[in-house]
Amino acid sequence: MLAYLTSGESHGPQLTAVIDGFPAGFLVDIERINYQLARRQKGYGRGRRMKIEQDKVEVVSGIRGGYTMGGPITFVIHNRDWDNWAEIMHPIHPMREDLPLKQKGFASETTRPRPGHADLAGAIKYNHYDMRNVLERASARETAARVALGALARHLLEHFNVVFASHVIQIGSVQLLSGYDRPDISSIARLSEESDVRCIDKETEHQMIEAIKSAQKGHDSLGGIVEVIGHGLPAGLGGFSQWYQRLDGRLAGAMMATPSVKGVEIGLGFEAAKIKGSAVHDEIFYDPNGNTAKKKFYRRTNNAGGLEGGITNGEDVIIRVAGKPISTLSKPLKTVDIKTKKPAEAMLERGDTCVVPALAVICENVAALVLTDAFLEKFGSDNLDETDRNYQAFLNTDF
Repeated sequence: MLAYLTSGESHGPQLTAVIDGFPAGFLVDIERINYQLARRQKGYGRGRRMKIEQDKVEVVSGIRGGYTMGGPITFVIHNRDWDNWAEIMHPIHPMREDLPLKQKGFASETTRPRPGHADLAGAIKYNHYDMRNVLERASARETAARVALGALARHLLEHFNVVFASHVIQIGSVQLLSGYDRPDISSIARLSEESDVRCIDKETEHQMIEAIKSAQKGHDSLGGIVEVIGHGLPAGLGGFSQWYQRLDGRLAGAMMATPSVKGVEIGLGFEAAKIKGSAVHDEIFYDPNGNTAKKKFYRRTNNAGGLEGGITNGEDVIIRVAGKPISTLSKPLKTVDIKTKKPAEAMLERGDTCVVPALAVICENVAALVLTDAFLEKFGSDNLDETDRNYQAFLNTDF
């Protein structure tokens, strides 16, 4: 149902995000979208770039008088840092004419790839000698555009009483105690927003901050693990008829397509491989006065993370995402200059020490995009009124 794409470079004039397939007649609160963008910029360990940018969307198509029109919706996020990079990044700035076509670039060309980044792989793929052409688009700056789209998607799901939250469960070697008692989603949302590292436990938060400080002193970086929760989703989203319909696969794919992500698990995830089936699978119960979005069935555990057979079962969707330490280090690693082929130190770029708190917000909104798409597949129409009627019919129909 939904199709979306983003464009723009990290230090270009703007990021652009386009989404199509969004129902007409939905009243959009732009400040809800800007709020998610502001959340993405926060977090202990972020670099100087976040002090420069003040991300907000400008609507350039698809919304009139505050209401969606049914056509493609386009957001623009202006890069304030463009003023500092315009001479290098300007699309019609003259390139060096003294070089062969293959090697044309600016005087400030980058030729020393960072281990762990797309620099070298991208240069080989696109035949670039100046890796500025790679890193600008491969940069996680692009996720601001995806967060804007995800914020719009979750805005729609909130109309149907679906809410999202996220929190950080590990930074470096510091982690929330295994088997912690997960609070309700409103408490997770509140506690994580109160924390500089989006951790719901104050003592663990303090240890995480100290770990980031230590990494900063050592000119290093830290990764971690975040947890995303979607609450209030009805049973029956997704499918198993074809592999690409399975919602767990779609969610995992979208998470893995987020910069720095190296692992995804749903529910118990890898832990389920260590336990007998009798302890893994969530027993089913029925309450005649229960939640109609679940068709009155419920579970007392949620080891499946809200998904069985690629389909939502009405319980919370729980996703954990592991992000590696970012590859931009102020104490650069060894590399090879791609022009001279001689040993060198990796290039220096302005960067963060830890982006894990921001990763939580990004994954929260990326998940919202995938789940909104699945929701519209089942209940969607060209306009909000019909989507409302379809969903109400589902809730009012006995199983």
